[in-house]
Amino acid sequence: MMIPELKKLFTAILSITIFIGALINITACSFSTSKVQAANLMDGIKANPVSEKNIDEKFIYNTADFSIELFKNSTDDKENSLISPLSAMLALAMTANGADNETLAQMEKALGKDISIEDLNKYLYTYMKKLPNEEKSKLTIANSIWFKENDFMPSKDFLQIIADYYKADIFKAAFDSSTVNDINNWVKSKTNGIIDKILNKIDPEDVMYLINAVAFDAEWETVYEKASVHEDIFTDVYGNRQKVEFMNSEENMYIEEENAVGFVKPYAKNHYSFVAILPDENIFVNEYIKTLTGQKFIDLIKNAKITLVRASLPKFKYEYTIKMNETLESLGMTDAFLPDKADFSKLGKSDIGNLYISEVLHKTFISVDELGTKAGAVTSVDITAAGIPVNFKTVKLNRPFIFAIIDNSTNLPIFIGTVLSLK
Repeated sequence: MMIPELKKLFTAILSITIFIGALINITACSFSTSKVQAANLMDGIKANPVSEKNIDEKFIYNTADFSIELFKNSTDDKENSLISPLSAMLALAMTANGADNETLAQMEKALGKDISIEDLNKYLYTYMKKLPNEEKSKLTIANSIWFKENDFMPSKDFLQIIADYYKADIFKAAFDSSTVNDINNWVKSKTNGIIDKILNKIDPEDVMYLINAVAFDAEWETVYEKASVHEDIFTDVYGNRQKVEFMNSEENMYIEEENAVGFVKPYAKNHYSFVAILPDENIFVNEYIKTLTGQKFIDLIKNAKITLVRASLPKFKYEYTIKMNETLESLGMTDAFLPDKADFSKLGKSDIGNLYISEVLHKTFISVDELGTKAGAVTSVDITAAGIPVNFKTVKLNRPFIFAIIDNSTNLPIFIGTVLSLK
C-alpha cells in the first residue's frame, strides 16, 4: 500500500525535483533575476484541451524502471551522486515528440518500454497536474524550448504538442552569448536560484535546446529541535572518519530487506517523503545499487513496516553534474546521438544538416538540514544539426547510503542519490 494509507493505519503517523514551472504552470517562481531577452513565441500558440490518462501500475512500474536504470548508470563510485528522473524524463519526452522511425522506437523503449509517445504525453500531463505544490511543500516544474533563428524552423505540429502537453516557453534566439545568458537566467529563475547556470557556451552547429527545470523546497513534517542535533562520526567511502552534525529523530516507517535497512521520513503536508536506504556494512553502496530494479524500489517502500525507528540523518549539501549520453545509450537509445542515423524529422527542419542529440546535460543540487530539504534539477537536451510500534529499530546513516525523495501517491522517485562523503 502507498505511504498515505500506511499513515492512516498508524492513525496518530517527500521528493526533490526541479522542473520547468511555466510548462505545467504549477506555480510561479519568485526569484529575482535578469530578464530573458529572447522572444517568447508561446503568445502565438494556444494550447488545446487534451485528455488525461489515469496514473496506473503500467506507468508507475515502467517509470520506476527508467528511474532506477538511469540512476544505476549515473552514479559515481568515488563522489556523491544525484539525479532527477522526472526532470530527465520530461526533457527527453519533449524531444521524443520530434523523433520518428527507429529513433522514436528506441526513445519510446528507453523512456516507457511499451508505452507510445502519444500515451506518455498523456501520462506525464496527468502526473504533473497531480503533483502537489503547497506552502511548506513546494514542487515547481518548468519547460522551455530554444531554437536558432534563421538556421532552424521547428515543426508547427511539434510546437503544438509541446504547448498542449508540456506548456513550455518557446524562444527564438540568436544562439550567441546573449542566448547563453538568457538560458542561464531562465534556469536560475525557474529553480529559485538553486541552480544558477546550465550552459557555458553554444556551438555554431547547435540549433535547439529542450530544457526542463524542477525545484523542490519542503519542510519536514516535524522539524528538528536544536537539542536533537549532535556531532558524531561518519565513515566515508574511503574509510575516513569525518566529524559531522547528525539530526536525530523518531520515525514510524522502517525499511528492511535481506541486505539493507532504512526509513521513510515525511515532509509537511505528507505529499512527499525522504527515503533512506543503508546497505549492510559489508556491501558497497554501488554494489547494492546494481541489485535494484524499479519494482524492488517501489516494493521496498510499499512494504515498509509501521515500526518506531530511531533515525540519525547527517546534514548534507552538494551539487552534481553529469553528461547522460552514455547512460541513455546503455538503455538502447543509440540512434538519437548519431548524426548519420538520428531521425528528428518531426522536430523541424535545419538547412545546415541532419538533426541529432549532441548532449544531454543533467545538473542537480540538494541541501538537507534541520528545517527540511531544498533540491533542484535541470536537464538540457542539445539538438545539433547534425500502525502501532511494537519494538524499536535503529538506523544510523553513519556510512555511505542511498536516498530518494518520493511522491507518496506513487512512490516514484523525483530525486534519488548517494551520499559517499560529507566533506
